Amino acid sequence: MSSTQISNEQATPLPAAATVDLKLEVVVIPVSDVDRAKRFYERLGWRLDADFAFDNGFRVVQFTPPGSGCSIQFGTNMTSAAPGSAHGLYLVVSDIEAARHELVARGAEASDVFHATTPGAQFQPDGKSGRVNGPAPNHASYSSFATFTDPDGNSWLLQEIKTRLPGRGLSSLDVSTLTELLQETEQHHGEYEPTAPKHHWSEWYAAYIVARERGKSPEEASKDGALQVESARR
Repeated sequence: MSSTQISNEQATPLPAAATVDLKLEVVVIPVSDVDRAKRFYERLGWRLDADFAFDNGFRVVQFTPPGSGCSIQFGTNMTSAAPGSAHGLYLVVSDIEAARHELVARGAEASDVFHATTPGAQFQPDGKSGRVNGPAPNHASYSSFATFTDPDGNSWLLQEIKTRLPGRGLSSLDVSTLTELLQETEQHHGEYEPTAPKHHWSEWYAAYIVARERGKSPEEASKDGALQVESARR
């Protein structure tokens, strides 16, 4: 092979990186009793998105944790994985003690808040090695944890993040969807503004958009916007 051929081959451009978003939106967890699992996640206050059963025995149930862009699904004839074999499913929270308190109040058996002194200790099933009770010093982001399981033993890991690393936590919305949401927000704010106390539009917009992203109706989101304005005036 000539040097010219080698040079030409090396100069051949690689395929461009994919520009289509790949959004992780659903994780399937294996359960043995669909109705029992459904009752458990309902008690946690997660949003029930679907419960479809078909004549061939297939059934799919979907729940979304509050504020999450990713949902879980379980059912019958969905996975060959053993019930309870999903482990270390992350739930990121801004206040781990408050999140744990709410889970316990809703019937979940959650561990105490802890931080890991040995890398990876948060994933160890015995719950002892390399863990120290209490949140990480100064509530350092990514370092405080708590765990709980569903009735089958699928395990969840709460992780507290107060300040994200650079480039993390950006909106997962695409431009088209965000444009529609902003237009909707503008419309409902326009209905609220004539009788509202003096405020900056950003206060109302922020509360409305967060509420809609968490699955609330436009009417409920408008109430959240009004509450935010009232709170800011105090």
